[in-house]
Amino acid sequence: MRIPKAHIVLVLGINHSIPIHKTKQSQAMEKGNLTIMISRTCHDHHFCIAILLSILLFSSLLCFDYFAIFHSPNHTVTFLATNTDSCTGRYIYIHHLPPRFNSHLLHNCHSLTRGTDKPNMCPYMQNLGLGPQILNSQSQHVFTNQSWYATNQFLLEVIFHNRMKKYECLTNDSSLASAVFVPFYAGLDISRFLWLSNLTIRDSSGQDLLQWLEKKPEWKTFWGRDHFLVSGRIAWDFRRQSDNESYWGSKFRFLPQSMNMSMLAVEASSWKNDYALPYPTSFHPSEDIEILEWQRKIRYRKRPYLFTFTGASRPEVEDSIRGKIIDQCRNSTACKFFDCGVEKCDDPVNVMKVFESSVFCLQPPGDSYTRRSIFDSMLAGCVPVFFHPGTAYSQYKWHLPKKRTKYSVYIPVKDVNKWSVDVEKVLLGIPEGDVLAMREEVIKLIPNIIYANPKSKLDKFQDAFDLAVKGMLERIEEVREDMRNGRDPSIGFADEDHYKYTFSDNYS
Repeated sequence: MRIPKAHIVLVLGINHSIPIHKTKQSQAMEKGNLTIMISRTCHDHHFCIAILLSILLFSSLLCFDYFAIFHSPNHTVTFLATNTDSCTGRYIYIHHLPPRFNSHLLHNCHSLTRGTDKPNMCPYMQNLGLGPQILNSQSQHVFTNQSWYATNQFLLEVIFHNRMKKYECLTNDSSLASAVFVPFYAGLDISRFLWLSNLTIRDSSGQDLLQWLEKKPEWKTFWGRDHFLVSGRIAWDFRRQSDNESYWGSKFRFLPQSMNMSMLAVEASSWKNDYALPYPTSFHPSEDIEILEWQRKIRYRKRPYLFTFTGASRPEVEDSIRGKIIDQCRNSTACKFFDCGVEKCDDPVNVMKVFESSVFCLQPPGDSYTRRSIFDSMLAGCVPVFFHPGTAYSQYKWHLPKKRTKYSVYIPVKDVNKWSVDVEKVLLGIPEGDVLAMREEVIKLIPNIIYANPKSKLDKFQDAFDLAVKGMLERIEEVREDMRNGRDPSIGFADEDHYKYTFSDNYS
């Protein structure tokens, strides 16, 4: 916990209504009288000299002609000490929520299995949410160190919370805080109720949390606009737009208090107070050297396949491009299709072996716009190929470059039924120099898209957590600036961006 250093201000007030000029004769007489007085009363030689020097210095200050320097009457001289507090503008206060909103969910992890392909989520709670560690003996020489874990993608909120507990600029004084973190495990909580038809149960936890928050003094400072929370599920799971039982999710993000807050999720919705964070991968380094070793390994990796697709078809999803992509991949000797309907796609070793062997990795939308595979493939140095702007470009603005051509290939699919692009032909047409440049950019981006081990801290690199905190602090400061300038901070804060996921000229 950082203790803020105070600003030190020394003010010297000079009142020239009191005459301070003296003649040389009067100054000499005063010095002489002081010397005589000391010599009569002082018996310790060294002590007397010290007193004499002090008095002479003091009298010199009195005789100094301040008026020659400070021409205006009642002039004030201010000396400001340099502010060395590196946490200024970065302090974060963490709400201490009732256990039912976070820790109790972990203790009852057996109830979190619904909606995942895991019969038991409890093993994934190990190592502060990173999951079971993958030993070198299990990695088949794919990994370079002991910083790899079988991480479940839904546990981002747990990983983020544990990282936040070690954040260097935490404060117990909420008046100093630039932001307030709400460690509500929203994704884990809603996972228990998403398939229930009872809307009251689906919405209950979110409503109870907001009622708890609005009673706190921290809420009343900005009415929640400096509050943020994190979800390991997509933001759409909290944006049910009707109270019809057939509609998906809860309405947590449409409740008035929640609309004043910001949510960071693995996929943002089209509302402006939702922000996207990278899905957690299996790599959680403890030191910078582990990142450098991994980057060095994949930089010189031989890649026998031009492109790969790891996933399964989505026949139940309307307008899914996956079927056509799978057909093209199967019909090409330059493509590796890793069928998640048959293979173990939840095994990090299997997945990374495929991605490491490919130059390009196809990333079509799945059940939603985004997928964890984006970040697993980039971690392997594989250049992502996107087919929709909502898969990455309009999502991870704090973590990926604005210029998409630096690190990815874009093949827009505006109409699946009319789409007839030959993916292999497009990829073969990219100059080799451009391919190498994109791969190098992807490798450089690796620190941006991983979450370091919560037990340690990287020195040189900023990881996905660091960039998320930085982005959130900057966004909250923009709100404060609006308020300082007399603008209503609610205007535009939680509005829907109807063009966020459209095919604009910026992406095509």
